[in-house]
Amino acid sequence: MEVALIVAGGSGNRMQSETPKQFIEIAGLPVLMHTINAFASYASKIRIIVVVPENHIERWRKLIHDFSFTINHTCVKGGETRFQSVKNGLEYVNDTDVVAIHDGVRPLVSLKIISTSFRVASEKGNAIAAITLKDSIREILESGENIATSRNRFRIIQTPQVFQGEIIKKAYEADENQLFTDDASVAEFFGEKIYLIEGDPVNVKITTPEDLVFARSFIKN
Repeated sequence: MEVALIVAGGSGNRMQSETPKQFIEIAGLPVLMHTINAFASYASKIRIIVVVPENHIERWRKLIHDFSFTINHTCVKGGETRFQSVKNGLEYVNDTDVVAIHDGVRPLVSLKIISTSFRVASEKGNAIAAITLKDSIREILESGENIATSRNRFRIIQTPQVFQGEIIKKAYEADENQLFTDDASVAEFFGEKIYLIEGDPVNVKITTPEDLVFARSFIKN
């Protein structure tokens, strides 16, 4: 079965808002509901798991009631870190599932990315959305000096990051490590070869007020 594991942690600090960013309203719905809608629109039979910080669960339930949100999903208590939150969510995933791990504050993910991710992960074990860099970049050396570096050698990683259930559940049995920057790095540590698919610059992670302006404008237009 195809599963969407949506991780809705975080706060409103960088958003300069008292409201956690996943609950900020855009185009008539909280950000998290837009994200859930994206996966529900992909397939009616997809199973959706939403990981929410324990202190926000009641708030989320109230929002579901207030917005008459009817998309069926399992709400799971998050951990102190993203790693722990994903690990908690994976307890509800079967080895035979294919699971898309996705940021709750990436509401603009396209159906094309979702479908391609599931297809490639089913064939190869995993599929990680990534985009090319547009700007020139420079590398900061340990000495403090900087040098020009080819942007063609680098990719910006997004979510969803999709895995065969058995692979990612086994990988998350590892102890948390500061080298784990995302789910792909956890799988890679376990020995998996990582497969990149084409992401989308529109698939932004809403983190700052500028991201919020972009998302609102994109949905409106």
